[in-house]
Amino acid sequence: MSYNLLKGKKGIIFGALDENSIAWKTAERVHEEGGTFVLTNAPVAMRMGQINELAEKTGSQIIPADATSVEDLQNLVEKSMEILGGKIDFVLHSIGMSINVRKGNHYTDQNYAFTQKGTDVSAMSFHKVMQTLYKADAMNEWGSIVALSYMAAQRVFPDYNDMADNKAYLESVARSFGYFFGKDKKVRVNTISQSPTPTTAGSGVKGFDGFIAYADQMSPLGNATAADCANYTVAMFSDLTKRVTLQNLYNDGGFSNMGVSDQVMETFVASKKE
Repeated sequence: MSYNLLKGKKGIIFGALDENSIAWKTAERVHEEGGTFVLTNAPVAMRMGQINELAEKTGSQIIPADATSVEDLQNLVEKSMEILGGKIDFVLHSIGMSINVRKGNHYTDQNYAFTQKGTDVSAMSFHKVMQTLYKADAMNEWGSIVALSYMAAQRVFPDYNDMADNKAYLESVARSFGYFFGKDKKVRVNTISQSPTPTTAGSGVKGFDGFIAYADQMSPLGNATAADCANYTVAMFSDLTKRVTLQNLYNDGGFSNMGVSDQVMETFVASKKE
C-alpha cells in the first residue's frame, strides 16, 4: 500500500546486494512511496549481487563506491546530487562484514587485520559517509540518515563475534555525529536494531538458524521481517518522524524487552524431560 510518504524526496541507498537484503526491500518501498534514489555498493559486492535488476525496476542509477574510501564517497555524493538534481533527503547505510566470521575465527582468537577491516567496513564507514555529507552540505534540512544495527551491540550473542563490537561502534557514531548533524544541519540520525533476518550477509553467522528460531519464540510478535524493516525505514525517512534523532530503535517484535517467554520455557522443560 502506498501513501506517497516520500514523494519528491531524494536519497542514497547503500548495500542492496540481492532481493534478500533489507536495503533491496527498502529501495522497493521507497520507490513505491514516490522517492527517488541512487544505489551504491562496493564494486566487489556489485559483481556478486543483482543490483542492476533493482536499478531497472526502480528507475535508479548505480554509482559504485567503496564506503571505506573517502575519495569514493566524495565522488558518490557529488554525482548523486547531480543525478538527483539537488541536495539529499535520506540515506540508508546497510553495510556489514566480518572476515573473522567468514573465516571461522573464534572471538577469542581473532586475526586483528581482519578485525580492523571489518570495523572499517561495518562501522567507521558510517562516520565517513556522514562526514562526507556534512562537509559537502549535501543534506536538506529535516533529512534522515539511518543505519541498520543488531542488539548484539547491547547483549552477548557469542557466535556474532566481532560484528557485535562493530554494531556497538556504529550506534555510538550515530549518536555522536547525529548531535552535530541535528544542531548544525537539522538532519536526524538513527539506527534500527532489526530482528535476525535471513539475508545473504546474516546467514554467514554460525548458528544463525538457531538465532532466528530462538528470537522468534522469545518475541511476542515474532521476528520482524526484511519487509517490516523496509517499512520502518520508510517511516524514518518520512516527515512523520521529523524530530526523532539519536535513537537506536528496536524493530524486533518485542525481543529486546523480554526476559523469557512461555514458549521458550516450554521448549526448555520439554528438553529436560527427554
